[in-house]
Amino acid sequence: QVPLRESGGGLVQAGGSLRLSCVSSLSTFSNFAMGWFRQAPGKEREFVSGISYSGGTTTYAESVKGRFTISRDNTKNAVYLQMDSLAPEDTAVYYCARAQYHIVDGTSPRDFSSFGQGTQVTVSS
Repeated sequence: QVPLRESGGGLVQAGGSLRLSCVSSLSTFSNFAMGWFRQAPGKEREFVSGISYSGGTTTYAESVKGRFTISRDNTKNAVYLQMDSLAPEDTAVYYCARAQYHIVDGTSPRDFSSFGQGTQVTVSS
């Protein structure tokens, strides 16, 4: 298991911003791609964004493209998700996840080997 700890969630009004952080205690953090998923009540966990091991390649779900930005700092074993122009439909528990390879090879939860405990994001209208 890869310890992943998310933070930064909270309650925000529509149109607002939040920045999620995820820190890993694993020394091999920089060898793997990372991703963010979210799960709303009654819905399946869905891919939000992913970033390659070096940070050179990023991918986004269509629903967040242009509003969310993923980044990483391998010197801090951290990955971030800057979320702007938030909407009520972004309300969910957000999870940090470690990919199985150095690149994001798929967007299914099965393509990721470990997940954090999640952080709640609530966007009010």
